[in-house]
Amino acid sequence: MTIGFLGLGTMGSPMAINLIKAGFSLQVWNRSRGPVDTVAKVGAQACDTPADAARGADVLIAMLADDDTSRVVLNDGGALAALARGAIVVNMATVSLDFAREMQAKCDALGLRYIAAPVLGRVNVAQAGKLNILAAGASDTLAQVQPIFDVLGQRTWRFGDVPEQANVVKLASNFMIASAIETMSEAAALTQGHGVPGADFLDMITTAVFAVPAYTGYGGAIAKQVFEPAGFKLALGAKDVRLALLAGEAANVPMPFGTVLRDNHLDSLAHGEGHLDWAALSKVAARRAGQEDAAAD
Repeated sequence: MTIGFLGLGTMGSPMAINLIKAGFSLQVWNRSRGPVDTVAKVGAQACDTPADAARGADVLIAMLADDDTSRVVLNDGGALAALARGAIVVNMATVSLDFAREMQAKCDALGLRYIAAPVLGRVNVAQAGKLNILAAGASDTLAQVQPIFDVLGQRTWRFGDVPEQANVVKLASNFMIASAIETMSEAAALTQGHGVPGADFLDMITTAVFAVPAYTGYGGAIAKQVFEPAGFKLALGAKDVRLALLAGEAANVPMPFGTVLRDNHLDSLAHGEGHLDWAALSKVAARRAGQEDAAAD
């Protein structure tokens, strides 16, 4: 099976390397050349354009940043048009429900099969091949790409026959992660305001009550005030919260806390923090409590 792989960012690169090590033949492309050369050293075929990476591939995997980037690469970059009829397109990015429907229609028109398979897990999880894969699409198509998912993840969760169903699950999951970061941030500011170091509180709460990756990982970063290098950029988290709110609006689902999260992300972006790790959202709560200088010490 030949795989075209588009997007070799912090998540895409370890995923592509794991597939190569598992014996798959990969044709890879990335907007910047450095990651392409790195993955090529492991055995991938380096490609100059998205269309080159897609040409001759049985499966095309896209691991791109957002709707706009995905649209430019898959449509304008000629990737979809370069695929043979019957090829499978696996979009593993976190995108809007509207974009998922757009891609489904485009693939149908070209005689391609489209599935959505966004992932849960940070860079270290991707490196270990332990991602959780949230998949939706035609069951027979999902079965064909399951060997790929088995290399990339510890479990594949199937959520329906319509690709956008996987995307709404991913948005709901990221909404909950953003909520966890926000509540840890406010709670740490609360204890700090009464003389208990926020780091001590976070150490306790992520050990005794919420000893799960989303809390231990982001809680540890908040406690240590370590936001670079970013495992997942705050700007991308802001994008996902916005997409979750749009999904809620489309189904008449009120998400009042989502509006709080949106505004706090905007606060952080306005302070030039979008390039930092998502845990840097905690800086908003610290600023509002007059604790920013203390948190930086």
